[in-house]
Amino acid sequence: MSCDTNHEELFPEFAKVGQPVPEFTLDAFDPTEGGFAKVDLGELRKAGKWVVLFFYPADFTFVCPTELADLATKHEELVKLGAEVISVSTDTQFTHMAWKTDERLLADVKFKMGADPTGEVSRFFDVWDYDTGLALRGTFVINPEGVLVSSEINFYNVGRNADELTRKMEANTYLVDHPAEVCPAKWTPGGKTLTPGENLVGHVYEALND
Repeated sequence: MSCDTNHEELFPEFAKVGQPVPEFTLDAFDPTEGGFAKVDLGELRKAGKWVVLFFYPADFTFVCPTELADLATKHEELVKLGAEVISVSTDTQFTHMAWKTDERLLADVKFKMGADPTGEVSRFFDVWDYDTGLALRGTFVINPEGVLVSSEINFYNVGRNADELTRKMEANTYLVDHPAEVCPAKWTPGGKTLTPGENLVGHVYEALND
């Protein structure tokens, strides 16, 4: 990560759902271009992009390549929803490049692989493990206005499901155009939504089953 200020100035507190995320940059490996790149949150915000940050513990480990391979199967769908997907670990961009080359499970990975070797960004998103210097399995969605709208953190031994991440992105993008509505559990595109109000109190069953 690059910045001209110290951690306290750039990241005054931990990330909170519903609050703006400070702009920052990360060094990255770009599998599509086959070289190194920068991830610039400010530029992505100017471009009107949603941002998905997908933290994982380390390259050359065991659950991690299965997660990135799973995420790769949904990458195109997430891009169509307007998202920039970035995986992040505390490895360097050089290690990312070597891992992408060696690990066959990563053959279809096309999203940028962000490097956070100082743990600065991992600490802000509260996935930094001080005992190991690694990041826990954290998934964060930032809307085009720069507000954190979704947060999920798992321990090392449980991999995530990219289907659920995609479902959350579909719901969040739907609600941008339908701000008076809310999406119930397991909502998918085409499903019924709810419109909060006094007439809905105690009658959610009827609203979903009429």
